[in-house]
Amino acid sequence: MNRPRAYLDWNATAPLLDEAREAFLRVSFMPGNPSSVHNEGRAIRREIETARRLVAEAVGGKAANVTFTSGATEAANLILTPDFRMGRAPLAVSRLYVSGIEHKAVFDGGRFPAESVTLIPVDRDGVVDHDALSALLDAHDKASGLPMVAVMAANNETGVLQPIAEIARLTHQAGGLLVVDAVQALGRLPLDIEALEADFLILSSHKIGGPKGAGALVARGETLMPAPLLRGGGQEKGHRSGTENAGAIAGFGAAAALAARDIDMRAASLGALRDRIEAQMAAIAPDMVVHARSAPRLPNTSFFSLDGLKPETGQIAFDLEGVALSAGSACSSGKVSESHVLKAMGLDPRLGALRISIGPDTSEEDAVRFLEAFRKVASRLGKADAA
Repeated sequence: MNRPRAYLDWNATAPLLDEAREAFLRVSFMPGNPSSVHNEGRAIRREIETARRLVAEAVGGKAANVTFTSGATEAANLILTPDFRMGRAPLAVSRLYVSGIEHKAVFDGGRFPAESVTLIPVDRDGVVDHDALSALLDAHDKASGLPMVAVMAANNETGVLQPIAEIARLTHQAGGLLVVDAVQALGRLPLDIEALEADFLILSSHKIGGPKGAGALVARGETLMPAPLLRGGGQEKGHRSGTENAGAIAGFGAAAALAARDIDMRAASLGALRDRIEAQMAAIAPDMVVHARSAPRLPNTSFFSLDGLKPETGQIAFDLEGVALSAGSACSSGKVSESHVLKAMGLDPRLGALRISIGPDTSEEDAVRFLEAFRKVASRLGKADAA
């Protein structure tokens, strides 16, 4: 009998939660357009507004400040723009500062021209260089417009956490706006947009067990918003036109409600399992390197390299052994390329690395299957100690 596969790629997509599936199916089969004023339209509008409240509550925000999008990539492209309005008055944002370890949706700068994007250096653990950011903001030409800083709360490859509250302090001292990609942090760390003092959060449904095809931009205030990315019927208060994907949004809301519960307990359990896996990997192959192991990390993520193991061949080898993992970000249509995260950390991007990311349903059996596969792969490379 075939053994069940071990799914260790939760940072790419979390398995769909039963509650999210039920909400998605129930609302998807409801008739009516949420912009219609008849009973059917109002019913589906209520589902969207319930989801908006649940997503807002998951990050300590206000429902009125949640704009639903098709995903985190669209949310990033919506917010990363030099064109803002404060109420009805235009507001210029002249330069975007992004860290070198951002997800490509942010790293590429959104709607900013390339010449208006500046990289913020990070240290060898991938943590934003505080002094470098401070110097960049001090040198910013305020007469040309406001600075915008975009930094992820938790890195999707290494799991490294950023000191968001401190970055917020520096950004606001310079009169700037702070955008935080909270995609990997939601459901794994306590999130409060007010406590973080982030001006905007970027969220994704399918990273927390909701359906694919939904995301959100959450603002801390109500008056400052970017120019729309999509224009048309004026849905989402004019911030994102197009008929809402009500089923996916409802599923997103259901997943967000669950993501906000028992975070500390879930994090402790995941961290303990991750640490046991890493310890046993080191026992099998002492030369194995876990990147940013000494830095604060997400409790579910391990990004490792083994000399001689290329990420593309490693993925295939583990897949053949019944283990699903990734070579970092799953955002390149199946392509495996050099990691810009490793490069930003001062490492040779050709080194390559593989990522395991676990979740609440990851079992001890999954861990055993991965470690068995890891021993086989390391042995083929002559890197495994004799058992």
